[in-house]
Amino acid sequence: MFRSSDRATPRPTDTSFPLSPRRLSAASARHPWRTIGLWAVVVVAITLLSSAFGEMSGGDSDGFTNRPEALVGEDLIAQHFGEDDRETETIVIQGQNATVDDPAFEATVQRTIAGLGDFGGDIAEITDYYALRAAGVPEAEELVSQDRHTLIIPVTFGSDSDDLVDRGAEYMRLAEAQNGGDFAVYTVGAVSGDVVYGAIAEEDTGKDISIGLPAAAIILVLVFGALVAAFLPLLLGIVAIATATGLAALLAGVMIVDEVTTVMITMIGLAVGIDYALFFVERYREERRHGVVKMAAIERAGGTAGQAVMFSGGTVILALVGLFLLPIDVFQGMAVGAILAVLVAVAAAVTLLPALLRLLGDWINAPRFGLMGKLKAQDRGSAEAAQKLRARERHGLWARIATLVMRRPVVALLLSGAVLLLAAAPALTMRTGEPGFDSLPETRLKTGYEILAREFYAGMDEPVQVVITGDVAANRAGVAKIVTTIEADGAFGPATTTTSPDGQLTLIEAPLDADPYSGVAMDAVERLRALPNPAALADDAVVYVTGETAFSLDFNTTLRDNTPLVFAFVLGLSFLLLLVAFRSVVVPLKAILLNLLSVGAAYGLTVAVFQHGWGADLLGLTQVEAITSWLPIFLFCILFGLSMDYHVFLLSRIREHYDRTGDNDAAVAAGLQSTGRIITGAALIMVAVFGSFAMGRLADVQQLGFGLAVAVLIDATLVRSVLVPASMKLLGRANWYLPRALRWLPDFRVEGDVAVVPMVGRTFGAAADAGLKTHAQPTNPAEAG
Repeated sequence: MFRSSDRATPRPTDTSFPLSPRRLSAASARHPWRTIGLWAVVVVAITLLSSAFGEMSGGDSDGFTNRPEALVGEDLIAQHFGEDDRETETIVIQGQNATVDDPAFEATVQRTIAGLGDFGGDIAEITDYYALRAAGVPEAEELVSQDRHTLIIPVTFGSDSDDLVDRGAEYMRLAEAQNGGDFAVYTVGAVSGDVVYGAIAEEDTGKDISIGLPAAAIILVLVFGALVAAFLPLLLGIVAIATATGLAALLAGVMIVDEVTTVMITMIGLAVGIDYALFFVERYREERRHGVVKMAAIERAGGTAGQAVMFSGGTVILALVGLFLLPIDVFQGMAVGAILAVLVAVAAAVTLLPALLRLLGDWINAPRFGLMGKLKAQDRGSAEAAQKLRARERHGLWARIATLVMRRPVVALLLSGAVLLLAAAPALTMRTGEPGFDSLPETRLKTGYEILAREFYAGMDEPVQVVITGDVAANRAGVAKIVTTIEADGAFGPATTTTSPDGQLTLIEAPLDADPYSGVAMDAVERLRALPNPAALADDAVVYVTGETAFSLDFNTTLRDNTPLVFAFVLGLSFLLLLVAFRSVVVPLKAILLNLLSVGAAYGLTVAVFQHGWGADLLGLTQVEAITSWLPIFLFCILFGLSMDYHVFLLSRIREHYDRTGDNDAAVAAGLQSTGRIITGAALIMVAVFGSFAMGRLADVQQLGFGLAVAVLIDATLVRSVLVPASMKLLGRANWYLPRALRWLPDFRVEGDVAVVPMVGRTFGAAADAGLKTHAQPTNPAEAG
């Protein structure tokens, strides 16, 4: 038996789809324990299945789903020389006073080599300078620096780094056991890099939980002014993260899903999960304050905020789908993880949340017991209580801001637009590339790399490889000319030549003098690729340049070539979705323009701080030579989707008021007033979550967090508070213009079913509903005209 505040109420004729947010919310609220139980079973089952059968790894990956030159060259090497994916490391030993000719230096080297014997049979080969020198091998001196104070020990493992991931720390302990006193010992390479920077990356990305989550909790308490209400968005975010992480792990067998996917799920799941719950819960509380009984308030929240959540989630997913157009598997794995997080967050917002609200009711306002008492009074039929609650929300700070902006819309538009364009200007000087050694945090690993680069060759562990196909004998003269050209280029060290056992492939390897990921190294590879084949090569010979630097260059080129396609896809589908959502051609065009402005400003500020160093020291950020190559396209897809969240929620409320009154100015002020506090709170939560990434130590993670946080802050303040009201004022009824040729489009109405819901148990029903009256299918004056 329902209490008076919980009693089912007559509903208007339902023309929505069976799985509409309103119907899903109502059904979930009518059977709350069943809904919560089902969610619990799903989350636990996915978690257990992923633990038993899933794994956050997609297996080996070359990074590309197309065939760039570097990949073709690597495959040819594997075909003709055999697969050799064994990992290598380089131990660097430097004597402060001793040289390699001193007995103490040799003793330190021999103890280091002997100590690695405790690593078991996982080391296939250790190159000993002293053994080579005793055997009269002239290449032995290549292992010693010119001043003879530094020596390197190349180490080859019996397997790749994936098999050594659990033993990397043990290897580092053994390799650096002789560090101290007059000798400094460092080990550098992929194995030690995975240990050192893997730990730093885990620390950096874990800050969105350790810092972002507590900050989000504080902001939610301030926004809601209640403890219980603040708990629900956090719960939704955690559910989205846990479920999506488990689903992603189960998909790892069919596509590349790695640790980066976990970062994406955590970041996006927490952000959108909290946002969607925030908007839904606040709409429910607003309906209750307006005199609507609990069940009806849940249903109306589902038909309004829930529908906006669904469309908003659709825009985020469409933007993320754009990442699938990039033939780079890491982006596709990241897109899958983020899409799963959004899907789970949307599903939980329109099902789990209504069930929780049904059980909690007005207790979500605790400890605001005064408000709870007023809500009980209005349920008992106190018109005065309902009217007092409603009167407090008719005017406020955000309505006054909107009114002020609309008094001088041209000035507001020009000034705010100029600020955003000025912020975006540095983006014109953007350089993209991979993070080099200089951008790494200060660690022993970085010090070892710096010594290796200074005393030997920076690219010693990652040489450039030139592959020449065809008969080895026929190509011998041409290969000699290529070697001469490489050694004449100051960017390379001495070249070595190897021929395949089948006599059909020649491999030239040369270390780079510069950081393999630097712009100088990329330029050197481009010079090699631009050279014409020597005339002495056989006519059927083909030359490929591969190696780690070449892969980075192909990665950047692939991103650059596919970026226009991704932009066109995301912008085009977003326009179509918003066209259907708001039945207007002006709204989606304006939304796209405003979102591009905020994304452009984020690009510009990121370049200004990280590439040019403006304020980097003050903010504790790392200045770099170039912006991480994947960041621009990734920021665009994520930011475009997330910024549409606020646009959809704000415009849905404006449209709701406009359909009710036909007064454009009043609708803009009312829409901004009803969403301003919530949008600002949601933005601050995202800034806290994303900003925690900027507090990390890795430069690319800093750039990601900074760019996302800045864009969201700009979007939720300057864009939503100034540009939207100003443009809405200038366009007036034209905001909702839909050509007659498009009026056949289905009317989904993001603002949902806002038809009047009778107030059960009221003696004041008509009076209390005076401010709520509307129609299930409002008339659009712009269309009617």
